This record gives sequence, structure tokens and C-alpha cells, in this order.
Amino acid sequence: MNASSTSRKRALVVIDVQNDYFADGLPIEYPPVAKTLPNIGRAMDAARAAGVPVVVVQNTAPAGSPVFDKGTPGWELNDVVASRPRDHYIEKNFPSVFTGTDFKQWIEANGIDTLSVIGYMTHNCDASTVFEAAHLNLNVEFLHDASGSLSYENSAGHASAEEIHRVFMVVFQSRFAAVLSTDEWIDAVHTGAEPYLDNPHASNQRARARNRAAA
Repeated sequence: MNASSTSRKRALVVIDVQNDYFADGLPIEYPPVAKTLPNIGRAMDAARAAGVPVVVVQNTAPAGSPVFDKGTPGWELNDVVASRPRDHYIEKNFPSVFTGTDFKQWIEANGIDTLSVIGYMTHNCDASTVFEAAHLNLNVEFLHDASGSLSYENSAGHASAEEIHRVFMVVFQSRFAAVLSTDEWIDAVHTGAEPYLDNPHASNQRARARNRAAA
């Protein structure tokens, strides 16, 4: 991390920590929720203690959907999030927290320049939000151990939850979001350090060097 003379104006964005992710609906597999869910609570507590506003996001699917059907137990926020205070609440119907919501306006009204993203799923709602935030020229931080993925199989192939999460971490760090642990993020909030974000060229150069060394 780099020292920063001007502390970032952060908001902690807690995306879709809903019960369907901990049951048969869409069970998060990697990292295990026994690790990520407590880290979500830790990040929220640290944000509150440091005066970082907390935005809680909840996804609502069309009525009758197999997951996130409003009013069902699976749609409800997990108690780790529901039991903690928040500064702003967003109900969304699309992956990105920005789409069809007041999120962009809230960010601007509160002078936010940095989004710290946690919650589920890494590759879907988290990624959509991270990419859009980067395109709005916001600083983005992503907590790799307070988020998670599940496995997929479809006509394009199969990928494990670990593969999906790992690859998205590498892609985020290459351009879109500084990837760090919950402990590292809490330290950055306390010290004012600015997490390091890589770039596509440097990331590719390292990969090519690794491939040459292995040849």
C-alpha cells in the first residue's frame, strides 16, 4: 500500500448478503461462508467505528423466481447484515448497484470518491458494480475474503467457484479494483494508506515472464 496525504472518502457497499446464498438457492462455495460472512460483519463494524458510511444492497427478482422472490425467507438479508446499522439502503433489480437506483446520486451528494465492495456474488453483482464504478472514475477496493462465488456449468463449459473467484480477483487487480483482505482494508481505513492497483501491461508482463521461466 502507498501512503496517502489525502484520505479517501469511502463508502462500504454491502451487496446482496441474502439468505438464498446460504441455503439451497444459490449456495456460495468459495471462499467458504464460514470465513466470508464473519468478515462482512467485521468490515461493517470497522466502517462504523471509522465513520465510513455503509450502504446495504438487497436484490429483488421478479415474483415467482426461484431465488430472491421478495418477501420469502431467501430474499431476506442475513442477520449478520440485517442486525447492523446502515447509512443507506438500496433495493435493486439488476446486477449493478447503479442500475435503476439512486446510488450514483447518493455518491455524488455525499462526496464519495472510493467504493469498498463486499458481498455476493463476486462474478455477478459485485463485478457489475466494480466495472461501472471504475468507468465513473471512482477508486474501487474489493475485499477478496468478504465476498464469494459459486460454480457454474452451461453450454460454454464448467468452472468451479474457486476458479471463478480467483480469476476475477486477478482481473479486478489488473485495472478495476484494488484487491485486499479484510484485515488489510481495515488497516488502510485506520492509517489512510492507499491500496495499490495494478495495470494491464504490468500484469501481462509478469505473466509472460512466468511463462518464459517455466518453459
